[in-house]
Formats: sequence, structure tokens, C-alpha cells
Amino acid sequence: MAADLQIQGLTVEVEGTEILHGVDLEVSRGETHALMGPNGSGKSTLAYSIMGHPAYDITGGQILLGGEDVTGMTPDERAALGLFLAMQYPTEVPGVSLTNFLRTSIGAVRGEDIPVRQFMTELREQFAALGMDEKFLSRNVNEGFSGGEKKRFEILQMALLRPRIAVLDETDSGLDIDAVRIVAEGVNRLSGPDLGSLIITHYTRILNYITPDKVHVMSAGKIVQSGGRELADELEKSGYEHFKVSA
Repeated sequence: MAADLQIQGLTVEVEGTEILHGVDLEVSRGETHALMGPNGSGKSTLAYSIMGHPAYDITGGQILLGGEDVTGMTPDERAALGLFLAMQYPTEVPGVSLTNFLRTSIGAVRGEDIPVRQFMTELREQFAALGMDEKFLSRNVNEGFSGGEKKRFEILQMALLRPRIAVLDETDSGLDIDAVRIVAEGVNRLSGPDLGSLIITHYTRILNYITPDKVHVMSAGKIVQSGGRELADELEKSGYEHFKVSA
């Protein structure tokens, strides 16, 4: 049976410079994958290319979701098919309320307007599960949020949008250990047969709370090795030097 997300021979350029050099990767619902590598190895480029960021020019290969080629689709079209990206640096959106943003996003992905009462019930349930104060309901998207609050809001979006495949780009970056644990608990709570996750990180600390089914190492725009949890343990002990390759 084909994987839900299939990345085949993906090459990507940014401003004329090739960053990814033929990446192959598969993730299915019910699986948690960790993609690890040092800074500059191409991890975030892969994340944004999967989601269709226009600054990342796909020059070869393809991205399939549920067997459908999404390589040429816009980010909103990919989201409607079940792709989700939690960003490393979530953007503030002044003037756009958190509640309006979420309700509009859910309606776009589910293809129908969600009744206000049902929406608020779901929203409050997820706020409670993530330990978020309901005072945020009156705030604008990410405006004045701390780093940890922004990352929790990303997990909140994932919970409400119910994606098929979620890509989490260094969601542990810049967080203290308590915030890492809270974010990891949110991911674990959402994990199950309907969700496949690709957790991108260069630290192993989030993997103390999330147990990946597979671990992949990226170096110089290529996936150079894949294995189980033991591969992350090896990286913790010896670092990335052993896995470095030339571009």
C-alpha cells in the first residue's frame, strides 16, 4: 500500500541555488518520523517545499499526497487535501483575531462553515488540553505571544484542522524544557491512525517525549541515512560529523 505522503526525487532551488538534491521520503498516517540534521542541511527547505511556499522552486521530482500529485498546487489547495505545516518562526498577523482566523481556516479545510457554538466548544476543549488561557481568544494571531505560546498555537491549529500529514519544522526551537514537553504532549495526544507526522529538528531533546517510528538524517540537501530510534541515540552521542556528505 502506497504511503500517504510520497516525496520522489525532489530537487529544489532558492534564488537560483539548488538546496535539495533528489530527496526521497515516505510518511503514512499512523507513523511518526523524525528528520534530523545540522543547520543548513536543507530540513526547512524540505518543509516549505512540501507545503508549497512560492520562494522554493521545485525543479525536479514530485510530491504525492494520497496518490495525487500536489507538486504544482498552491498552499491552500494542499491544506485542503490534508497537509499542515507548523512553522519554526510563526508569524504575527496584526488585526486578525485568533478566533476568526481559526474558524475561517477550519471552514476552508473542511469545505463547510462550522456553526459558532460547535466551533467554540471544540476550541475551548483544545485550549484546555494544551493548558492555554482563554484570554487568548480575544487576541490577534500570535501578536504579543511568547515563543512557547506561538508553538502551542501551532499545535492548536493542527488539532482543529485534523490534517492527514503534519510537518513540524523545528517546533522545539527556542523553547525551554517545560514548553518542549507541553508541545510534545500535544503532538502525542493527536497521534493516531489518522495522522502522519514529520518532526524536523536538529536536537534530540523533543524525542525524549515523542518516540519516532523512523529517523532520517539529512546532510547537504540529501537524506543520507534512515533507521529507527537508535539512529537518534547515535546522533546524541556522536553528532552529525559522521553523516556529513558533500553537496
